Amino acid sequence: MSIYRQKIPASILQLKTKKRYQKNLDFLVEYITQNRDQKIIIAPEVYLSAYDYEHISTVAKFGQKAIKELKKIVKEQIIVLTLIVKDKEEFVNRAVVIHNHKVVYKQDKYKLFKLGDEHKYLKAGKAKKIKPFEIDGVKYALLICFELRFKELWKQIEGADIVIIPARWGKPRKLHLEILSRALAVMNQCFVLLANSKDKNMASSSAIISPTGEYVMDDNKKVLKKTLELSEVKKMRRYIVMD
Repeated sequence: MSIYRQKIPASILQLKTKKRYQKNLDFLVEYITQNRDQKIIIAPEVYLSAYDYEHISTVAKFGQKAIKELKKIVKEQIIVLTLIVKDKEEFVNRAVVIHNHKVVYKQDKYKLFKLGDEHKYLKAGKAKKIKPFEIDGVKYALLICFELRFKELWKQIEGADIVIIPARWGKPRKLHLEILSRALAVMNQCFVLLANSKDKNMASSSAIISPTGEYVMDDNKKVLKKTLELSEVKKMRRYIVMD
């Protein structure tokens, strides 16, 4: 069967991060186990801990524990989240994709947000690592929050059917997030799945955006759901050929 006949139920989590890391993990585990019909579930950037730099070593240890726990329960679903992890002697913000009890893809944040002092605590990933990857024949790609602003990265992920954006994007730049995420969907003729934090100073604006630019967004909800019909990607790319 062509991948473009697939229909993929997706859940975008738009959540506040509680101070106790375990409570955040408990919610994620509960949602996964109670919503087995959802093929893709995406959490906001560093949802489990936020940027708790004061306790960064503890955060990194908890992240490893969380990955082990999630791998045990994740079967056919695709779960995406970012965590602060220790890489040798430095810390990185790492996106992980969990599927069939394994981490099938990982990508470290390349563009660190200097207004949030990320560069003072975290090591940047490598630009060349940002590229499409496949699961069950579907092409996915990942941009982490601030990376959405860089047009050269849009070029690197061309051809992806679904672009996933875990974010912790601030409220003062809310409009930028909404414009850029919709523009990416239209420009790259793909679905964009944006999961942003709902913390007090964050923008919310999580969205499921189609290749035509139509979107589902509601700042009042903890979860956004939509079934992605991949035929929309094929249809748009045939309708307006971009070469």
